[in-house]
Amino acid sequence: MQVTSRASCLLLLGAASALAGCASPQPKPYQDIQSSSYLSPNEQSRRGHEPYAYTADVDWKRYRSFVMDPVTIYRGADNQFNPKITEQDKQELASYMQQQFESKLRQRFEQAPVPVDGTLRIRVTLTGAKGTTKFLSTWTRMDLGGAPINTVQAIRGREGLMTGSVSYAVEIYDASSQKLLKAYVDKQYPNAMNIGATFGKLGASKRGIDKGADSLLASLQ
Repeated sequence: MQVTSRASCLLLLGAASALAGCASPQPKPYQDIQSSSYLSPNEQSRRGHEPYAYTADVDWKRYRSFVMDPVTIYRGADNQFNPKITEQDKQELASYMQQQFESKLRQRFEQAPVPVDGTLRIRVTLTGAKGTTKFLSTWTRMDLGGAPINTVQAIRGREGLMTGSVSYAVEIYDASSQKLLKAYVDKQYPNAMNIGATFGKLGASKRGIDKGADSLLASLQ
C-alpha cells in the first residue's frame, strides 16, 4: 500500500511538473538581431510557430542560388538558452544547424561560392535551446500519467513533456542589394509522442533543427 501511494504521489508530481513544462516561453523579437525592428506579431502564425515575422513582396522563383553565413550563437541578454545548455552544447547545435539548413536548401537552390544575381543570403542565429530531461522524458511517453498528456500535445502540435527544443532567428536578404526579404523567429521541437527524440540531451533539439530546415525550404517555394 505504501509503495502504491508513493508511486501515485510521484506520478502526480511528475504530471504537475510536466504540465508546467508544456507552457515554456515562445521566441521573442530578440533585440540584438539585425532585423528585430522589422519583426511584428505574425497573424499567420501556425500553431505558435513564427510568432514574429516580416516578409517583403518578393517572387522567390527569381532566385536560383543561395549563400549561407555561418550560424551564430545569440549572446543578447534576452536569449532563451536553458542554464543546463553548455557552451559546448551551443556549438554542437550551431554546427548541426549549419549542416542541416544548407543540405535542405540545396534541394531547391544551388549553393553559390560567391553571390551573383538571383542569389539569396541566408543568416541563421541560434537564440535558445532546452535539453531533454534524461529518463523522465522517455518514461512520460509510456506511463499512464504522461502518455495521455503527450497524446493531446501531439494532436495540438505542441511540445511534449520534459523534452528539448531549439529557438532561432532566420534572416533572408537579396545578396546583391542586401535588401531584407524575409525574417522570422521560431521554436521547434519533435512530435510529443516521438520516443526516439527523447534519447540524448540534444536529441530533441536536433530534431527541432531538422523541422526548422524543412519549414524554411517550404517558405521559399
